[in-house]
Amino acid sequence: MKRINLTYILQFIFMLLSALLMGFALSYSQIGSLKYTFSTVTETYVGMYLITSLILFLVYLGFYAIFNRFFYSTALFYVFFGIYAIANRLKVMYRTEPVLPSDLIFLKSFKELVSMVSSKIVIIMVIVLGIIIFSSILLEKFLGKNMLHMKWWLRIVLAIIPVITIGSFYSANDEGSVVTNILNKAGRSEFTPNLMWETNSNGPLITFLSNIHVKVMDKPDGYNEAKIDSIVKKYKNVATEINKSRPNNDVNKQTLIFVLSESFADPTRVPNVKLNQDPIPNVRQIMKNNTSGMMLSSGYGGGTANMEYMSFTGLAFNQFSKSLQTLYVQLVQNQKNPENITNQFENKNAIHPYIGNFYNRSSVYNRFGFQTFRNTDSTGSLALHYTDPEDGSQYISDASAYKDVAWQVNQIKQGQFISLVTMQNHMPYYNNYQGNNFKASGSGVGKNAKQVANFAKGLSLTDESTQSFLNELDKINKPITVVFYGDHLPGIYDGNSMRKYNVSEHETEYFIYSNKYAIDHNMGTTKLNGNAAITDPNGFIPLAYQQMKEKVTPFYALLIKIQEDAPAMAKSTVGNSESLYVNRKTGKKIPYKDLTASQKELLNDYKLIQYDLTAGKGYSNKLDFTK
Repeated sequence: MKRINLTYILQFIFMLLSALLMGFALSYSQIGSLKYTFSTVTETYVGMYLITSLILFLVYLGFYAIFNRFFYSTALFYVFFGIYAIANRLKVMYRTEPVLPSDLIFLKSFKELVSMVSSKIVIIMVIVLGIIIFSSILLEKFLGKNMLHMKWWLRIVLAIIPVITIGSFYSANDEGSVVTNILNKAGRSEFTPNLMWETNSNGPLITFLSNIHVKVMDKPDGYNEAKIDSIVKKYKNVATEINKSRPNNDVNKQTLIFVLSESFADPTRVPNVKLNQDPIPNVRQIMKNNTSGMMLSSGYGGGTANMEYMSFTGLAFNQFSKSLQTLYVQLVQNQKNPENITNQFENKNAIHPYIGNFYNRSSVYNRFGFQTFRNTDSTGSLALHYTDPEDGSQYISDASAYKDVAWQVNQIKQGQFISLVTMQNHMPYYNNYQGNNFKASGSGVGKNAKQVANFAKGLSLTDESTQSFLNELDKINKPITVVFYGDHLPGIYDGNSMRKYNVSEHETEYFIYSNKYAIDHNMGTTKLNGNAAITDPNGFIPLAYQQMKEKVTPFYALLIKIQEDAPAMAKSTVGNSESLYVNRKTGKKIPYKDLTASQKELLNDYKLIQYDLTAGKGYSNKLDFTK
């Protein structure tokens, strides 16, 4: 009897130590340094580490209660949280973000998600998981009878406790709630400006649980109906002045194409990176002769859908709550009639040469009002017409995607809005293109010289197909304008410090091109004057309307003023602010405190309208602000 009781005690000690070990592993997955992880869990944020370990211990007990088999529950504990730690480490490495509840949407696309991870990592994970599972079966068979087997009532209690504990985090951001008070007493870091810094301190598990319930935006000071009414009146007057010089009053007579080119960003512009040849000579020439510049991205290595959202809506990612990390999943899904550019068009069609439910696009596009969405899941009359990949690539080529866009352009006599989100240059970059003569060097590439070379080859193929696409559009006798942009840099420049190169590693190329017919019929131009050298995704609508010489709504008049007078902006993952502001003329980072009074007033108007359209009462909608 004494020997059995000792076994129970040893079980308890093992479970407790396992929780502490896994708590350390999760913290390391976020910080990436054994030295700083040890310092965090033993000195600076001991309380948060202990709470993380307590939650892990309770979940471990919950698994044990469900199976009533010690070794099975142990295997599940290590497998589940081991995968979580690896996933968090990979996301931090590639995207400088922790895993959040909104990322669970990608489990619907598990096969596609795994295909983006290095095959070496996948193989190692499968082998380790196999060893853990096989060992647990053997141990349970030969030693399981000596372990604790709980009575039914105790199993129910221990299974419920972790559920209640995790559920209590729904109010983790509510002032005065029990869990908030506990976390604060434990020393929770609430560094509002930066989610990464906060997660480094609190640990990824606490951040994950604290974001089960998210706030869209903090209510701006002074938000009320009277204030929104005054803003609406102001920008109705601005729109009236702008429209005096705009000859076109029906955007449905024009075709506007947004091309989000996956990861399109010139490697030769990245600090400490060298290539043996130019990967984008055609695009470079296009940019020289047309409206073009740098786009300030709110992502690095990922976040495509957030850039897409900003380009469609004209709203700024950095002005939302820091816990709102995936706008399609966390915001649009809960909106009935989200404001976006498709509302201005009678015909609107989307093309994405990949699965339709990635980032929940199928549902989001339906809410945005797209009439068709062609993707690799769609069939019949909605199927993609061109699906050939480039040799050596696992994704449909940009050349094929452009052919589908050209097909769509010719299906409708009048104008339309078309969105293309490409996939050719998506991670991973271990593919071997046929005849790849690119070579990469420099400290910025780190250990990824081959990946950078493969990526450069992919860009060169995009460069060629983009030029061919524009040539085809010039043959079509109706006005067409293309907004082309890269969504973010690929997460392969691990030799560079994000803190040191925050701006340059968040800049991608963009251009706006009007076809020959549009220019000849005063429905397009070649190169805009003004602050177009640096923009952001939320600046594409006002720039496109200016390029097409179209009259604007009061809301778009506000966006024009933002583009002309405010700095470019993005969500930042480093530094002491969640927002990165960049001077559109100098390209230099500018602190908010250094902005002029008129710029701050303009940004405040912008924030108030954004809150009203997404989280507020919608006063501006009743005043036809967006029409």
